[in-house]
Amino acid sequence: MTWLNSHPLTFLVFAPALLGLLILALPNTLGRLSRLLGFMGALAVLVLSLAWLLGHSGAGATTVAEQAPWFTLVGLPVDYALTVDGLNLWLVLLTTFLVPLTMLGTWESIKDRLGTFAAMFLLLETGMLGALMAQDLFFFYLFWEGMLIPMYFMIGIWGGDERRYAANKFFLYTLSGSLLWLVALLYLANKAGGFNPAVMSQAASALPFDVQCWLFIAFAVAFAIKVPLFPLHTWLPDAHVQAPTAGSVILAGVLLKLGGYGFIRFAIPMFPAAAMHYAKPLALLSVIAIVYGALVAMVQRDIKKLVAYSSVSHMGFVMLGLASFTVIGTQGAMLQMLNHGISTGALFLLVGMLYDRAHTRMIADFGGVAVKMPIFTTFFLIVTLSSIGLPLTNGFVGEFWILNGAFLSGFGWGRIYASVATSGVVLGAVYMLWMFKRVFWGPENKDADCGTHHLHTDLNAREIAVMLPIVVLILWMGIHPRTFVAVSEAPVVALLQDAKAPAIRTFVLKPAVHEAPAADTAAHDAAPGPGHETPAPAAHEVHR
Repeated sequence: MTWLNSHPLTFLVFAPALLGLLILALPNTLGRLSRLLGFMGALAVLVLSLAWLLGHSGAGATTVAEQAPWFTLVGLPVDYALTVDGLNLWLVLLTTFLVPLTMLGTWESIKDRLGTFAAMFLLLETGMLGALMAQDLFFFYLFWEGMLIPMYFMIGIWGGDERRYAANKFFLYTLSGSLLWLVALLYLANKAGGFNPAVMSQAASALPFDVQCWLFIAFAVAFAIKVPLFPLHTWLPDAHVQAPTAGSVILAGVLLKLGGYGFIRFAIPMFPAAAMHYAKPLALLSVIAIVYGALVAMVQRDIKKLVAYSSVSHMGFVMLGLASFTVIGTQGAMLQMLNHGISTGALFLLVGMLYDRAHTRMIADFGGVAVKMPIFTTFFLIVTLSSIGLPLTNGFVGEFWILNGAFLSGFGWGRIYASVATSGVVLGAVYMLWMFKRVFWGPENKDADCGTHHLHTDLNAREIAVMLPIVVLILWMGIHPRTFVAVSEAPVVALLQDAKAPAIRTFVLKPAVHEAPAADTAAHDAAPGPGHETPAPAAHEVHR
């Protein structure tokens, strides 16, 4: 027990993998027992993560860290470094929360190789937690690539009819971006003499500006593929549609967030001048993703594919918040990553529950579902309203902060891009409510082969138990968002001060309306570059 108390992060990262390997060693005839063992292990990791990490946060500690020398790679030291701080605390807890919840919510969805599936899920959890906590960049890269393997098998073995195509596309897309990033990583590590992010950041600042830009592009492409940012998003709809429900939930809930997290944790702090230089193209691609994802979602016939394209639109908001280089926009992006993980993960869970009963996901096959499944309809409506950003739900706060941050960013393009991005909120309401109307409140499809005809039971106690904590979080995050962003405020402010953002302002999250506004930080000394746009000064401060 002493070892566990002194090495909590190591236990949280590697305990799921050890349990997964143990389950793989069990005979296939013990599939149900293996699944139960995997669920109990994931649940134990959730309980311990809440006790350890929130306990430290409640005690006033902002960082939990473990670090030791590990090995040398071509003369460059690689450290075993794990950290939980304000930038990743809630993403770590989101991961430990979604894994057992997803396993319970899809309990009857997987019919074969139950033990192997549970083992892949636990190995994937180790990869995600390791990537979120790793602070040495080569250590991070190992987890980043390691996540691909269990997800590849989850899609390729338990997916739909075109699962192999989707799995290969997912693997090749993410791997190709990562290899380009690895070249830049090794180049910079040779300049810095190691993979420590702080040292690498110092080395990067001494390089010519055009070299910094190329290195930032290499980092950004790898992370943008994972987000995914338009036009690097085409692997996502195929992966979502073909993946089993559990794979879709984790893919939307956690894996996509690692792209945004990579920008916040590594790309922007290591190349602040280059990041500022490319803020406009990043914001432009984000706005395109918001509008394009919403328009394509509107014409989908498959509910799951509609939700998949909604992810492209919602993650576009995350990237727009980061590109605004404001505290309110970046905090909004941090919150929106959590919001998307909860709401879109819940949508995929609900679509999976519907598919398990009806064996179809086509919108035209339904109608009148509200009559046959009133409890299911209630949960689906709440999650739908959170997805479209109804006030008092989690989606509203994140999107409002992001649009506010972009509008007041001080960049010349900020107000135009924020105004265009607002249309994504309207379009999101259109495609989600239109889908809901046709599936739940439309006239019942009388065809004997349609989906509604096969709906005989509402949600059972297990499925209700899965959805209740999600609904609680949706309302909690919408009513009291400070719970989830207070720990990230200080590191976000420090990050933007280092980047010399044009509209850096302290975003006061507690009600302090009488406080004097903080002074803006000038950004006219930011590193210049070809086509660099001089930002206009911000009009006024933002407080809440």
